[in-house]
Amino acid sequence: MRLQKYLAHAGVASRRAAERLIAEGRVAVGGEIVRDPARDVSEADDVRFDGKAVRPPAETVHLMLHKPEGYVTTVRDPEGRPTVLDLVDAGGRRLYPVGRLDWDTSGLLLLTDDGDFAHRMTHPSSEVDKTYEARVLGFPDEAALRALRSGIPLDGRQTAPADVRILARGADGCVLGIRIHEGRNRQVRRMLEAVGCPAASLRRTGYGPLRLEGLPPGRSRLLTPDEVDALLAAARLRSQPGGFPL
Repeated sequence: MRLQKYLAHAGVASRRAAERLIAEGRVAVGGEIVRDPARDVSEADDVRFDGKAVRPPAETVHLMLHKPEGYVTTVRDPEGRPTVLDLVDAGGRRLYPVGRLDWDTSGLLLLTDDGDFAHRMTHPSSEVDKTYEARVLGFPDEAALRALRSGIPLDGRQTAPADVRILARGADGCVLGIRIHEGRNRQVRRMLEAVGCPAASLRRTGYGPLRLEGLPPGRSRLLTPDEVDALLAAARLRSQPGGFPL
């Protein structure tokens, strides 16, 4: 397989990040620095990253984590804050998050040592749906709901239309169900702020065909092979309009 894919399978980095590492001269094959990410390699080759031998695991791991608030979605944090990896037993594997959830957002997060899987899940062309529950201050009127459903200008670019519905009403606010397929920085919070209904809390309840039900905060579980296949299928096919799986 190509070198950048080999590194991704080995859990060193995503394909895109692996290309950068190769270009920086940090990868050697057979004792020689290689700068071509398309170089073909096999498990028989001596591939090293920063001088350390790397090899894809015999089996890859795919986890679903119920991330609580107050954890950053990184492998390590220079400020010493708790990371999502503090919540899982990696068993010596190089697990890393697939995408991200902000520190003040809870819910469904995927972790893996399968770089190819992570690349396919997060590539902009995959358009995998993400479903959220947002507790908002105030009550969005029809104009606000129409704006969310048609797209909100953020950073000079319109967001894709979101599926939005009111799930519950309280004394001073309500709970919204929101489904998007983009992954811009703090996108759901910024969309809600733009229509005058800031989120008091935000939880991701679904990722593609996966749902969070039954998994307590701070706990994780292995995905089944069928679930992994369903995610990969969702990454290949854009969700059809209509329906709102919650």
